[in-house]
Amino acid sequence: PLRAPGINIHPNARWQQNGLTVAGGFGGRNGNNQLSYPYGLYIDDDQTIYVADTYHHRIMEWKYGATSGQVVAGGNGAGNGTHQLDLPFDVIVDKDRDSLIISDWVNQRVVRWPRRNGARGETIISNIDCRVRRYRIDDTEGIVVAGGNGCGKHLDQLCNPECVCVDRDHSVYVSEWGNRRVMKWKEGAKEGIVVAGGQGSENSLKQLNGPNGVVVDQSGTVYVADEGNHRIMRWPKGATQGSVIAGDNGPGTEPNQYNFPYGLLFDRHGNLYVSDNENHRIQKFNIEQTTTN
Repeated sequence: PLRAPGINIHPNARWQQNGLTVAGGFGGRNGNNQLSYPYGLYIDDDQTIYVADTYHHRIMEWKYGATSGQVVAGGNGAGNGTHQLDLPFDVIVDKDRDSLIISDWVNQRVVRWPRRNGARGETIISNIDCRVRRYRIDDTEGIVVAGGNGCGKHLDQLCNPECVCVDRDHSVYVSEWGNRRVMKWKEGAKEGIVVAGGQGSENSLKQLNGPNGVVVDQSGTVYVADEGNHRIMRWPKGATQGSVIAGDNGPGTEPNQYNFPYGLLFDRHGNLYVSDNENHRIQKFNIEQTTTN
């Protein structure tokens, strides 16, 4: 599922470096207070968190301040039935239809799941690989808006695309795990532009080592989860290198560390949320309110 820029973040914004665990963090078992390798997440306006609890094959809803969540989709074992998911990787909320839109990875499908009394979902998109398509409501075919020329490193290709964000000009941003870069595809373009990474897989400020979650704010600044370097990066529009806004303290379990971060999002206040994959938790990093200029 894609994400649109919902917030304008000050270019000098800073975040507290010690995160707060707001979901999971009690190991990778399947209790309602536990997550197992969480990937994508969504933050509602009331700060309710929806998490793709990937290895439990379910979507969890975590109310603000709650110590445990509740299953709102899946949770019936891995499978391709309408009541099942198989390694769901991402989730967003469709408020117009009061439903969840879920990227169901192993089944190569996108599922719509009712938020109220949702015992099963319906497949709305199927057979997805190495391209980004745009689907209008009730469209079953879609059109390719990024990639579609096989897996490769050329500017008209994508390799292992992970996450997608769309800006207000309808440009599509795609994090590519395989090419260690984030690409921007302007509306109608036949090839993309590298806007972050793409210079190898080490840990310099010009590089990304397994980019995953990506967010673009209204000014065009790119925020990306640099999974293999255990950090969150900020790349201003037109920049040739990024800066670290959280993490970069090696893999670990401390409040200022990640163990392979995947998804990231900002709430309407600018607070940063990160799915800390191998620590089986969601971390919140409060924005520092002293940033004014």
